[in-house]
Amino acid sequence: MRPMTMLQVTIVAISCCEALLAPLAAQVSTLREIPLVSGAISGLTPALPGGSGPEAVAFDGTSVWVAGQFTNTVTRLDRLTGVATGSFPVGKRPVALLRIESALWVANLESDTVMKLATRDGAVLATVRVGDGPGGLAFDGTHLWVANRNSDTVSKLALDGAVLGTYKTGRRPLNLAYDGATLWVVNNLANSVSQLRPADGAVLRTISVGDGPFGILYDGAAIWVTNFFSSSLTRIRPNDGTVLGTYTVGDGPAGLATDGRTLWIANNGSSTVTRLDRSTGAVVSTYATGRGPFAVAFDGLNIWVANFGGSSVSTTLLQ
Repeated sequence: MRPMTMLQVTIVAISCCEALLAPLAAQVSTLREIPLVSGAISGLTPALPGGSGPEAVAFDGTSVWVAGQFTNTVTRLDRLTGVATGSFPVGKRPVALLRIESALWVANLESDTVMKLATRDGAVLATVRVGDGPGGLAFDGTHLWVANRNSDTVSKLALDGAVLGTYKTGRRPLNLAYDGATLWVVNNLANSVSQLRPADGAVLRTISVGDGPFGILYDGAAIWVTNFFSSSLTRIRPNDGTVLGTYTVGDGPAGLATDGRTLWIANNGSSTVTRLDRSTGAVVSTYATGRGPFAVAFDGLNIWVANFGGSSVSTTLLQ
């Protein structure tokens, strides 16, 4: 196991659980960064120019995982301390993570593969070749879905790694979400999202959204889409595709997550996360992060943000 030598964690001294119950300040301006290098882990490797470039973060029920796309590794963090407990080699340029049961799935953009790792010890359980440029992952309760950015397709996989089908989508599918019945795909270069039938990949409808749609989330009631170049967030009703609202957030909104009551949106261009009320679309608060955040995850207690430009992780974890 090897630690990521360029990754740091940013500690924001505010408890997410407390924040859910109390009004929040407009912005937290003082951040503390702690290097994620553990003396208990051997095999240090030289830092790469430009840093690790974390673009994805996920919670496995016990630990937080971060994908370092320029180090071709995934790093596991202790959710209570932010300390790295291991780093594991994967394919070339890992950009998406998804936990399913006791496994972590990794999309390797330039290897054209997805890998299945055991969350217990990082052991590789399977490596599967999919389409060109896999960069988004979703789970429909039975199957894994992979968005292939460069081949304009999505792949459907069994959890043993068998590829069950490949289906056409719009231009440059980036990310995916499952609403309990249908699959939603972000078509980044078509400024749209497509709704697919999981049984056969048939496109049920395609809906126009903002400019450069990037992230997508189903919160149990609505589909939410970040529009990177429009600095906005689109809300869609899943059963008929009606656009319910468009809300202004920060510059370059990318990944998003929900803590149950609110949404958290990573604004890549403004190096912030916006916290939004799910019921009204109103901005609750905005927090400073490391440079160029791309992804957000919620671990049941705290928010974790992968900062691509800063090669760091920001979190609401108390010191």
